[in-house]
Amino acid sequence: MNILDHIIADKKVEVALKKAVIPASQFEQSVLFNRACSSLATALRESTPGIIAEHKRRSPSKGTINQNTNVAQVAKGYQKAGASGMSVLTDIKYFGGSLEDILLARSVVAMPLLRKEFIIDEYQILEAKAYGADVILLIAAVLTRSQIKNLSELAKSLGMEVLLEVHNQEELERSLMPSLDMLGVNNRNLKTFEVHLETSKKLADKIPDSFVKVSESGISSVNAINELKPFGYQGFLIGENFMKTDIPGQSAAEFIAKLKL
Repeated sequence: MNILDHIIADKKVEVALKKAVIPASQFEQSVLFNRACSSLATALRESTPGIIAEHKRRSPSKGTINQNTNVAQVAKGYQKAGASGMSVLTDIKYFGGSLEDILLARSVVAMPLLRKEFIIDEYQILEAKAYGADVILLIAAVLTRSQIKNLSELAKSLGMEVLLEVHNQEELERSLMPSLDMLGVNNRNLKTFEVHLETSKKLADKIPDSFVKVSESGISSVNAINELKPFGYQGFLIGENFMKTDIPGQSAAEFIAKLKL
């Protein structure tokens, strides 16, 4: 089993336990459940930098990144820096995140929030909506076409947007459907953890223009973004580069300022 297999196996147990404790119907009682979502796709189309800044405490590949952050302060810093949106890791075991991180971010910022999670069940989408997320992530590597269709259509019915993450052409071709808003190309090989921007370049012309193109992982320099923009990418998900510093919001502001030069 590779790390992704382990994560999904644990996620199935986690979701089953949650379902046994909190019925899905309870999420509809949340004051945020009927909130109108903000559009990340529109924010990326209308933004020149197109940065989705991430909050991530640790990861399986890097270990501890930053355990000392206040998610609300990071969110305010990212919004002030001019990020188009914020990605919030909510997996506890492998990334040190939680749903409360989204709730805390939502309480202080208006920008679009992406729930970065290994979503395998409709229950998790209802959770995301109830805690204030605007966008969900679906990972093609762990879902069938049918699952992607059902999960994305549920998200859309709740007024949320969907970012689908792919790693290769096969995942991309079997997953394209109208209920997606953004296509994210992850430059990290999930089996080896090696990162290559060439992955985004190779898949760029395979993504229809109706979807916002997002490049993920390994983007740590202005040059990398300038390299990818000619391939039609409008969104760039950056986490570790900001989170490994003492003040992620300030790092994001300095990075975005360079992009605007």
